Amino acid sequence: MKLGLTCPRFVWPGGDAAIAARFADVARGADEAGLDSFWVMDHFFQIPNFGVAEDPMLEAYGALSYAAALTRRVTLGTLVTGVTYRLPGLLLKQVTTLDVLSGGRAVLGIGAGFHEEEHRGLGFRLPPVAERFERLEETLRIAKRMWSAEDTPYEGKHYRLARTLNSPQSLSRPHPPILIGGSGEKKTLRLVARYGDACNLFHGADVRHKLAVLRAHCEAERRPYEAIEKTLHMRVPDAQSVAESVQRCGELAEQGIDHVIVAMPDPSTDASLTHLAELARQVRTLA
Repeated sequence: MKLGLTCPRFVWPGGDAAIAARFADVARGADEAGLDSFWVMDHFFQIPNFGVAEDPMLEAYGALSYAAALTRRVTLGTLVTGVTYRLPGLLLKQVTTLDVLSGGRAVLGIGAGFHEEEHRGLGFRLPPVAERFERLEETLRIAKRMWSAEDTPYEGKHYRLARTLNSPQSLSRPHPPILIGGSGEKKTLRLVARYGDACNLFHGADVRHKLAVLRAHCEAERRPYEAIEKTLHMRVPDAQSVAESVQRCGELAEQGIDHVIVAMPDPSTDASLTHLAELARQVRTLA
């Protein structure tokens, strides 16, 4: 089993001036602890699960580029980019740039988007759910086109690109892994089977059932189920011991999860980083 860390909050002693140093501690700490991946959310306002809208929130790709310069081995991505935040051409250039500057360590984490408050607040349009999924599928098609030898036009219902030129190309081959976030059985998991290299299930999901649905979609798409990495986002409370974390990861491994991505109340503390390093060591033995 793989282990990753997400950093969803930037509320630290010292206020805004302390964010850069503390975030650097978290990124370097994840790398040095032997974790496999490092993630940030792609939001502009903090979301209710982690705080209030006024809490500090870094722009995701600027933060990941900073993390890329501080790390050497962890993969870097978002959990996850809302398709409504950037035009596909810009998003693919951002992820490609991250991949090139990190030496081939970028992941495209993407989903349909949802957070109405930040859309209204910053002037982004939040289309109806059906349209968001149409845009998500078109963006995935554009990703495949831009991460290929083609630079031909793309004509879709929502997006039109006169030339899908992408230079420099990604270092990852055949392209940076595409992780699609969400547990929706009719649309999201179908898109995972068709386009994704990984899925990301929400904490508390019925893992066995969701993965059975994904397997059925893979069969329909004639796609090997084993080719898709199954990831899950898990919170680790302050009082949880390493043994309890290992036990929970073991349960998830038995249910079919390959990669657990944890969130901790403050991942910059020595105690958190020690917890993560020991957890990473032990989960490598899990099936």
